[in-house]
Amino acid sequence: MELLRKIAFTIFLLFVNINAFGAISFVDDIDVPANGANGQNIPHGVTFNSDGTKMYVVGASANRIIQYTLSTPFDISEATLLAGSTCTEGFAGDGLKVIFNSDGTKFFLVDDATQDVEIFTLTTAYDISTCTNTGSKDFETTNLRDLKFSNNGKKVFLYDQAGSNHSIKQYTLLSPFDISNHTLVTTYTGSDSKTLKVLVGNTNKTNGLAFSSDGSKMYVTNNTKITEFTLSNSFDLSDVTFEGRKNVSDQVLKISGITFNNDGSKMFIVDFTSTSTSDIHEYNVTCGFGVVKCIDPTSNKDDVASIETQSESAKKLIQHTTYPVINRMQWLRRNNSRGNLTNQNIKFQFNNEILNSLSKTLLPVYLSNYNSSNTDNENSSWSLWSEGTISVGRIGDTSVSSSKNINTSAITLGADKRGKDNIMRGIALRFGSDDVDVGDLGSGLNMSTFGLTFYETKPKGEERFTDHLLGLSFINSDLINNSGSTSTNGERSGEQIYGSFSLRDTLSKNNLNFTPKIKIDYGVTHFAEYTETGATGLNLKFKDQYIGNFITSVGANIDKKFDLKNKTFLPYFDFNYSADMSPSTKQKFSYSSSGDKYTLDNINNATHSVHTGIGFDLITDSGFNLMTKYTRDQTTGGSYNDNFVIAGDYRASYNSSYALSVQETTTEISYKSKRNNLNFDVTSNLDFFADDPEYGIYLKVYTLK
Repeated sequence: MELLRKIAFTIFLLFVNINAFGAISFVDDIDVPANGANGQNIPHGVTFNSDGTKMYVVGASANRIIQYTLSTPFDISEATLLAGSTCTEGFAGDGLKVIFNSDGTKFFLVDDATQDVEIFTLTTAYDISTCTNTGSKDFETTNLRDLKFSNNGKKVFLYDQAGSNHSIKQYTLLSPFDISNHTLVTTYTGSDSKTLKVLVGNTNKTNGLAFSSDGSKMYVTNNTKITEFTLSNSFDLSDVTFEGRKNVSDQVLKISGITFNNDGSKMFIVDFTSTSTSDIHEYNVTCGFGVVKCIDPTSNKDDVASIETQSESAKKLIQHTTYPVINRMQWLRRNNSRGNLTNQNIKFQFNNEILNSLSKTLLPVYLSNYNSSNTDNENSSWSLWSEGTISVGRIGDTSVSSSKNINTSAITLGADKRGKDNIMRGIALRFGSDDVDVGDLGSGLNMSTFGLTFYETKPKGEERFTDHLLGLSFINSDLINNSGSTSTNGERSGEQIYGSFSLRDTLSKNNLNFTPKIKIDYGVTHFAEYTETGATGLNLKFKDQYIGNFITSVGANIDKKFDLKNKTFLPYFDFNYSADMSPSTKQKFSYSSSGDKYTLDNINNATHSVHTGIGFDLITDSGFNLMTKYTRDQTTGGSYNDNFVIAGDYRASYNSSYALSVQETTTEISYKSKRNNLNFDVTSNLDFFADDPEYGIYLKVYTLK
């Protein structure tokens, strides 16, 4: 019975280890030849080129680096030694480690004999036979064992095994991979009331130093053990946590060098024991860089920011989809007395090809339709309108999440009609693109959306109106999560149902209108599950997610109508305060390789924001109209979004019109004409601030039946 309990307890521990902690498994090993011009007597360090098709071994006896080719990247079982492909010029007396810069045109060699770092340049990237010694750098260490750089080459780390005072020194560099000018930032000597020497195994056989690709994990080798640490901030030794040690004594007698492939799914260590018959050892790692414990994505600021971005973008999408429709309904009431309610607010030149195609193809067709100026409500025709949006925003970093830079471009096409009861009903289509840059390593989100909105504005008295809308959006997102030297990719679909209800009551005096209003936005978004690709050890699998949205707003609009000669000038100002009372959402996900599960809770807690807008309408009897609007959404925590619209159009006669629009540095002018059922469009654009200005003229001829 006691035996059964021990067996059950052992199985339980194994199960916990597999599902909660990292795991490695031995794959293969190879012998490094000890003699001859291409051999290496006592191997110490191993490294690879960026794509894993070349492997380099350096040692403390034969003064050279030897080079292998790998027919399968990062698979040493198919390694072939390249005869004569060595580096011996001005070589170190006892080489311990070799480290390349990011493009393989330079490498650094740790010299155990002189206690300095030798610097070499390569005429051909990653071809060590083209090496040239360009000098050395003395960091004044007592027993230098290894050296590593951050991904951008602006930080360098040195392991100094100085008797009982082991330390890892962190330096900053003025230029990437230039160790000639360095500044000491911090020195890590241990934690948890234990010295670094004790943490790594309490011997003076510490010989290897390595980092995960995102800099959140650090590894030190000592005798037959690999010690793992977690860094609170990437490549920063100011806050280090000891995670534990992994023993590999079954395969190795004394570990020296350690390195990983790009995504951490493979680990390679060097056995430097002179009696060892196998020198380079390859291991599989269940979850990327999880030698002792898997990297916790909820502790990675870029991972957290990427998850937050999807939820934030879903909620912003409701605002960005409803704003043009609300703008239209407000415009309708401001210009209630106009017979022709067509309002082409803006026409943009977009970088996004889909939006650009829509603005070049669909808009001219809609703009060519002439709407009757009949003021009879019972027989009024459909009025067509469009609005382009450019939004730029930023959300600053927090203690748990990286910063986000947000760029949104969209075009909305709509049509509405006024009924005999003075109720205006309409439909709008929105095509949008959101690009969000996350952090500094290249992570981001590209979200394409299509929305369909039904709306109506209904009078509840002389100057009181209710506006409400209901719509559906379809979402497709491309995501990239870059950890520094490798990245994962994902594609995620989603659907969104949204609505908005507002009540406005206008108080008028001497053409000055004050309109207090209350508004409620609501909706729900569903994101489908998806699995990342691109990095075997780091790919995450995300469960589907539901995001609720409930925002209440109070505010006011002030506008004043100035009737001038042959024209009307109407400036206005908007102010809204919003309270986001949406329920918090959570995202469940796991490593696709190991199944280790994580949950990010309390995403997007309730926030408060202020929306301000200022602009004017200019309407002339000659057919020229001008509309501008600038808005800013400022949220607690420092995040914001800026939107700017400026546009004009001119209808010279029943059959022709002109339009001008401006987007940042780009201007666009168009002319449209109708002749006997033939429609002619001429459009030109010019980026007048570009170093190499882009411009073009477009001619389109078509018929409408």
